[in-house]
Amino acid sequence: MTQTAQTVTSLHRTRSVSGVRSAVQRELVGWAWLAVGALAVAGVFALLLALSRISGMEKTPFWPIDFFYKGLVIHVVFSLVIWLQGVFAFLVSVATLKLAGDDVRAAPLGRIGQGAVLLAFPFLFAPAFLEATQPTLTNYIPIIRHPAYDIGLFALALGVLAPVIRLLVNLPGRLASAPPLAVAMAFGGFVYVLALICFGVATTLLAHAGELASREELFWGGGHVLQFVYAALMVTNWSILARVSLGEEAVDRGVFLASVGLIALIAIAAPAFYAIFAPFSDHQREAFRFLQFGIAAPTLIFAVSLATRILRVARPWPWRDPAFFALAMSLALFALGGVMGFLIDGSDTRTPAHYHAVITAVSVSSAGMLLTYGLKELGKPPAPPRATRVLIGLYGGGQFVASIAMFVAGGYGALRKTPSGAGTLDTVAAAGMAMHGIASIFTILGGAAFVIVAIRALWRAGPVCSTTSL
Repeated sequence: MTQTAQTVTSLHRTRSVSGVRSAVQRELVGWAWLAVGALAVAGVFALLLALSRISGMEKTPFWPIDFFYKGLVIHVVFSLVIWLQGVFAFLVSVATLKLAGDDVRAAPLGRIGQGAVLLAFPFLFAPAFLEATQPTLTNYIPIIRHPAYDIGLFALALGVLAPVIRLLVNLPGRLASAPPLAVAMAFGGFVYVLALICFGVATTLLAHAGELASREELFWGGGHVLQFVYAALMVTNWSILARVSLGEEAVDRGVFLASVGLIALIAIAAPAFYAIFAPFSDHQREAFRFLQFGIAAPTLIFAVSLATRILRVARPWPWRDPAFFALAMSLALFALGGVMGFLIDGSDTRTPAHYHAVITAVSVSSAGMLLTYGLKELGKPPAPPRATRVLIGLYGGGQFVASIAMFVAGGYGALRKTPSGAGTLDTVAAAGMAMHGIASIFTILGGAAFVIVAIRALWRAGPVCSTTSL
């Protein structure tokens, strides 16, 4: 009788563990949909932005007053902040499964996080259609001044934090045997926590000083730290894409983990800046700005290691492999943005040129990862290789040319965040901005193609199971 009871208990435990694992695997599909859905929303607002430029559109019934800058804020937030954090949450969840297997602790946190991010969507885009709201083009996280928008940002932060906490909770006792992906995402999750600490400290200090309306100061420190999260995401994507397309020998595990660990180590200094320097002083702002240059070293270390190993791989290189093509495009964009970053002096379009190149390197690597490794993890049929290469080429190549054109325009006096017409610019600057506009069309087409291909791939039926061991 006792043996029978033990057998029944063991069966229940097995079913429970299997149920937890299946729930987390199904959750991966949800994170993929949220990330791709964010880009879809961004695409809708890109279309609305284009319509808002039509003369007389503001007189159309139900068209929001002063919509352009509000729409721009929403487009940037969904195409950058939510998209990249959605991909980050996806990889964090994959890493948790790789680490914990059938024994995932605090499993419900993932679903709770997804619910919070989904809730954030309407709270973030709805204020754009309200007439009494005001947009503010703050650095890193542009905002619309409305309580609903603040709630949306808060929900987004907590939503992404939930799977991060779950991963960190699952680390004790497993770190020695943890796969590289789990360790890398744990480092990235730690940096994400640091960014939220910076946001929290800034909010507290501003509230105490009665200056909470100063959103530029609120997002300045944490926004800089978020770039470290994106750097960790990009390096991890590079590692995945290299292994998928070239095999395990393409990545030096030690260099990879050291690079991501160094990113986290450098970011540790950020919260201390609120104690070391006078809050929101010029010295503090400069400290955060110079800290961001610390991203260059670890990412460059891994990029050089990766390039060296790729050169050793037997040629010809697999250019027809979408994973390799995305890796090469991302590396090219990162190299371009890195060079630009060291040539910036002044407040002109050279700054956004550098930023657009680097952040598109993160986005291209994320798109390539989702359409290759990501779909395999979801047990979905692969996306069409040719279509994937074309959309990566449009998206990354368009931004490559657009960034160069914007950088040239900035060198001839084109100011950032200024909608000046060509007639007010130097001839070379005007030509540069015109080329930037044309190239950006290809970037938009590539982004739209990615959304379509990704939605079709996610919509296809397929067993939800892990097929790789990265």
